[in-house]
Amino acid sequence: MTADQNSDGEQTEHKRRLRYRGTHPRSFVEKYKELNADKYAADVAHIMSRGQTPAGTHRPICVKEILEVLNPKDGETGLDATLGWGGHTRELAMKILPTGRLFAIDVDPIELPKTEARLRGFGLTDANLIIRRINFAGISQIVNEAGTLFDFVLADLGVSSMQIDTPSRGFTYKADGPLDLRLNPNKGLSAAALIRKLSADELAEILADYSDEPESVRIASAIVANASSIDTTRQLAAAITDAVPRMVDSQKRKTLQRVFQALRIAVNDEFAVLEQFLTLLPYCVKPQARIAILTFHSGEDRRVKKSFQEGFRSGIYSDWSREPIRPSAEEQRENPRSSCAKLRWAIKA
Repeated sequence: MTADQNSDGEQTEHKRRLRYRGTHPRSFVEKYKELNADKYAADVAHIMSRGQTPAGTHRPICVKEILEVLNPKDGETGLDATLGWGGHTRELAMKILPTGRLFAIDVDPIELPKTEARLRGFGLTDANLIIRRINFAGISQIVNEAGTLFDFVLADLGVSSMQIDTPSRGFTYKADGPLDLRLNPNKGLSAAALIRKLSADELAEILADYSDEPESVRIASAIVANASSIDTTRQLAAAITDAVPRMVDSQKRKTLQRVFQALRIAVNDEFAVLEQFLTLLPYCVKPQARIAILTFHSGEDRRVKKSFQEGFRSGIYSDWSREPIRPSAEEQRENPRSSCAKLRWAIKA
């Protein structure tokens, strides 16, 4: 340690800043350049140019397409039902200034304060951007606070990259961390606790229904048999790969992704929340309001498609997207995480 002088001339202990270990750090917390995007803009740009997402950040998907569908205008009142990193939120808010209002909600108590601070730094104030920590199934409460129905609504159902990339959140098998998977880590059971409660048949049903996993029975049996000793993401990944030893690596990766996805959906009760949101949505928007929902797997897309289709047939919606909008080929190259996204829209009658 070296000594520095403070403003009064007193000697203070100098603390060395955390440095990379070598040229290619693996630990999330060592990637301080990516976590300080303003100071290391060139490094972040280089990472993005390789088609990767800088650690601790998120790249909003289908921004151009969403803005075209929602067509936000000055003076309108809108809702971003999934704030996340705030990329879509910022773009929408800028379109409705100076007299419009955008409500933005999220359940993540860890990321929400960071996102709010970032958006406030762009000059978005409480007068034009109202941020609340609430699940989007509680959309009726936000309508009551707004005092009016919404002119447009966006819901991006994907998990944010900063959640996936932070090992302590337990969303990925690529780095070891506690097997959690909760969007709100202060509420409900973690994935580790859930697998200890389920029977093999119950878990197999979750894997089959929530991610179309073809080896659901074999994998569920292996997980439940070892549940008492599975506390981390790597331990779960090992149990999964041991259950399907003959698969090639590419097949194992897809299997791991499906199992983690299914458990995340179960832990957060995502389908029930989505269905409640879709049921309440028509009663929370004005006539001719525009709605856009971005999905990332078949279970979500099926539910959104069914809701819009039935709403059109019953006269709730005047039009809807029969075919989903996909990210452009260029966006998929630049951001591979966008490749599975589907955007559907509907217009309130």
